[in-house]
Amino acid sequence: MKKAALGVIFGLMIFVIAACGTGKSKQLNMQVQPFEFINQDGKSVALADLQGKVWVADFVFTYCSTVCPTMTANMSELQKRLKTEGVEAELISFSVDPERDDPAALKNYLTKFNADFSNWHALTGYDFESIKTFVLKSFRATIAKDMASDQVIHGTSFYLVDQAGMVVAKYDGMTDTPFDQIMKDIKALQE
Repeated sequence: MKKAALGVIFGLMIFVIAACGTGKSKQLNMQVQPFEFINQDGKSVALADLQGKVWVADFVFTYCSTVCPTMTANMSELQKRLKTEGVEAELISFSVDPERDDPAALKNYLTKFNADFSNWHALTGYDFESIKTFVLKSFRATIAKDMASDQVIHGTSFYLVDQAGMVVAKYDGMTDTPFDQIMKDIKALQE
């Protein structure tokens, strides 16, 4: 009994130590699945177009009445910081409500947040089941339609993706977004 209890405690200690890491953002190692969708201008954007570039992804929709406006404002703030510091990175917002979020709706939505479309793409052009599968396989996140409303349930993380299309870190995109850490991590990938 003592050995079993000590084994459990030791296992938990190893887990906690491993989870603590270096105090940086949560480190991930997930390959983004190939995709080719359309952006707010009706132009094709594919994973192949992002090869060799660092990018930050999130999941939003234009009819969102809860978390999306705050997340999109935070993504806008990240874009401002990238410009101010002269750091190149793409921003990719995947719509989780593609049936309603056509390119015009996405462009109108991001314009309200002063988006600069030179490096920020809001993507659509797929069905709900396709984005649900893509989000699960690429980012290990889930989305679901809220059967009690017209809303879509989704996570509030920002995901940092490296030049090879690997998700390497995720951050809180809703509250206490760690802008300084995101900037530091983006710069580290570009060294």
